[in-house]
Amino acid sequence: MRTGGQVLADQLKIHDVDTAFCVPGESYLALIDALHDASNEIKVISCRQEGGATNMAEAYGKLTGKPGIAMVTRAPGACNGSIGVHTAMQDSTPMVILIGQVARDQEYREAFQEVDYRQFYGALCKWVGQIERAERIPEMVSKAFHHAMSGRPGPVALALPEDMLRELTDVGDADRYKTARPGVDPADIDAMQAMIAAAERPLVIVGGGGWSESACADITEYATANGLPVAASFRCQDIADNNRDCYVGELGTSVNAALAGRVKDADLLLVVGARLGEMTTSG
Repeated sequence: MRTGGQVLADQLKIHDVDTAFCVPGESYLALIDALHDASNEIKVISCRQEGGATNMAEAYGKLTGKPGIAMVTRAPGACNGSIGVHTAMQDSTPMVILIGQVARDQEYREAFQEVDYRQFYGALCKWVGQIERAERIPEMVSKAFHHAMSGRPGPVALALPEDMLRELTDVGDADRYKTARPGVDPADIDAMQAMIAAAERPLVIVGGGGWSESACADITEYATANGLPVAASFRCQDIADNNRDCYVGELGTSVNAALAGRVKDADLLLVVGARLGEMTTSG
């Protein structure tokens, strides 16, 4: 038999978590206790403010490609932590934020610092869940990691009722998450190459999350081989090597006038990973 907190800590180990960022709170003490026992496998970094914890988790996700883990207490902690979660959503960074919650027998009674996180975090995350029974922890944590890493990566939130974390269960563990990526139809590649060959003023725009070092090198080499200029979308300057001749600048808050004109005059935009949002398109 394990407590919910111990089951959750074990799932984090199974999903290859080695670092977590938090501000400790009484609403998830059972998880903190379990992570203390797992301190030789998971490093827990205690922060002064939850916004710092989620920003650190977001940076971890960007740098490693794995979901950054943040842990915050209920209501004020979740409010402070929402800043880094919003950044993760905007930048397509994988993240799992674990939020302490009131005990289950106090739900919907306006308990101290009670918030419905499915509503509060619903617009900030790819998916939000609340684990109501300890026996469902492996399933829900697996689902959270799959959501964070599937398709366009992003943040996922799990609310943890404090009494659920103290509940004893004999549930088994889930397997480590697996990331499925879409394949490419060769016919689509041929069609794209034909469009590039026919274009007189093509421009590549790179952005979004999930770029590995090899993928960054590949897109730069591809652009160079095909004589394509490359611009970076907002806050994605590091995807393309800025010292290569193909790099022409960033499409952000202070876009170069000549580059802005180049975007408007392009007869073909090859957009890889980037959202065509306000910043990248200058409205």
